[in-house]
Amino acid sequence: MLIRRIASVLALAAALLPAICAADNGYDLIIANGRIIDGTGSPWYSGDVAIRDGHIAAIGNLANAKAKRTIDARGMVVAPGFIDMLGQSELTMLVDPRLPSKIFQGITTEITGEGESVAPLDDALIKERQRDYDHYGIKPDWRTFSQYFARLRKQGMGINLGSYVGAASIREMIVGYGDRAPTADELKRMQALVAQGMSQGALGLSTALQYPPAPYAHTEELIALAQTASRYSGIYATHMRSEGDGEMAALEETFRIGREAHIPVEIFHLKVSGKRNWGNAPLVIQRIEEARAQGIDVAADTYAYTAWQNDFSAFIPPWAHDGGTDKLIERLQDPATRARIRKDMLTRSDKWDNEWLDLQGPQDILITSVNNKDLLKYQGKRISEIAAEWHEDPIDTICDLLIKDHARTSVAVFGMAEPDVQVILQQPWVSVDNDASGTSPEGILGTELSHPRAYGTFARILRKYVREEHKLALPDAIRKFSALAAQREHLVDRGVLKLGMWADVVVFDPQRIRDTATYENPNRFSVGMQYVIVNGVAVIDQGKMTGALPGRVLLGPRNGVVPAS
Repeated sequence: MLIRRIASVLALAAALLPAICAADNGYDLIIANGRIIDGTGSPWYSGDVAIRDGHIAAIGNLANAKAKRTIDARGMVVAPGFIDMLGQSELTMLVDPRLPSKIFQGITTEITGEGESVAPLDDALIKERQRDYDHYGIKPDWRTFSQYFARLRKQGMGINLGSYVGAASIREMIVGYGDRAPTADELKRMQALVAQGMSQGALGLSTALQYPPAPYAHTEELIALAQTASRYSGIYATHMRSEGDGEMAALEETFRIGREAHIPVEIFHLKVSGKRNWGNAPLVIQRIEEARAQGIDVAADTYAYTAWQNDFSAFIPPWAHDGGTDKLIERLQDPATRARIRKDMLTRSDKWDNEWLDLQGPQDILITSVNNKDLLKYQGKRISEIAAEWHEDPIDTICDLLIKDHARTSVAVFGMAEPDVQVILQQPWVSVDNDASGTSPEGILGTELSHPRAYGTFARILRKYVREEHKLALPDAIRKFSALAAQREHLVDRGVLKLGMWADVVVFDPQRIRDTATYENPNRFSVGMQYVIVNGVAVIDQGKMTGALPGRVLLGPRNGVVPAS
């Protein structure tokens, strides 16, 4: 009995300590009278949240506490900042570090690096990517993650950012762009680069196995690289080899990598693509549930739109990319080779993800961005429209557009069914990603047309699937946006509103939050976020962007630690 009383007194003292400290020093900010949804999936409760020195310092009834500023959140939801499980902002963050398209959705943290990562780099890789650097006016003055992260810290950023080390980048540096397996020595050098990235703060290893040269990697190569990441307590995140006709086989490969490398697995933007596969989402989910039951730590994320966006060059079969972009352009220009490409695009195969046969026609391909300024007039047009203007068939239009833009075109592809999207989103182990770089309607970024997901994913889910269609409860959606994502990425001090956590907080009216971006007019901010707070500093204040850059680089759990061999 005495022990219980002592424990009770200690618990009460711990609960009162924040208020006692507040009486002495006060808080930086109190968010008062809000409906607190803490990120765990629990129902909302009324209360106040206090912030001091960038952290959550108290939660409860703080009516008598002092603060430099108090926000009245009456009638609004107070929740953890949203975590984008796959962004693409590593370069655009250097152009506009505020990342307005992200923060107006409530995103306070992004995880990036899908298959190709911003580091490591060498001179050959920089040369291959030079058109992208030139497009954004960026000087790549880093070679390692440490150097890139140092640049971010120096310039500041509007949100937090963590990155995977990309297996394709590693392959490009050591093997190049050819369709061959690495030698034993090359594989060791690849593993050493993964280890370097992990020791400098990468969160795990990623693959994007649809985009050459990534398809040239055999499963054994991926297992070896994932084993290295596993030694640093990282995860394996993958855009699988197929999301269409070959999806079940791709799942089996993914499970094998997780099992043999002893590493948690995250499936990027889980989907079922191609009309002939529509309705298969329950089968995909069932197979993932079976793998989870067998002890494989596998989860996924989704952006919950029926169109994906990717590099237009993914429509061309992988063999035509052998040797890199210049070789691809040569093959597209050669009549005999183009005829072979056409034949493959018109033939079903489980050897590659044939996007052309996933569609009902060329009207399902929308040009979102180009690199060649002479082609800007085609942004926002469908391939069917361009083919009609050029008086040629759609496959020739695809090939010719890739030639003119040196394979730097991005497209939105309408190849999914809404029921599949919905059932995937509803799974308790599925978090949320934008799969888009942070952008802005202003400057060089504003010259590109984004997929609407870049501006709208999280707000759209809150509007469409929570408020209008009741497919998700609000606490469940917030959990997907925060605690679930943080747990997958080992972000132990974010994702939940709890004492001592970093103060990434959003305040919004659940009846007003909505997306405004459309495919026709995508560069439009979401509305309804009244306050977005990153590490205790408001980046959205009373619905307006402040320009503050309080984001931090998020490092993996074994940053700076060399594991025992």
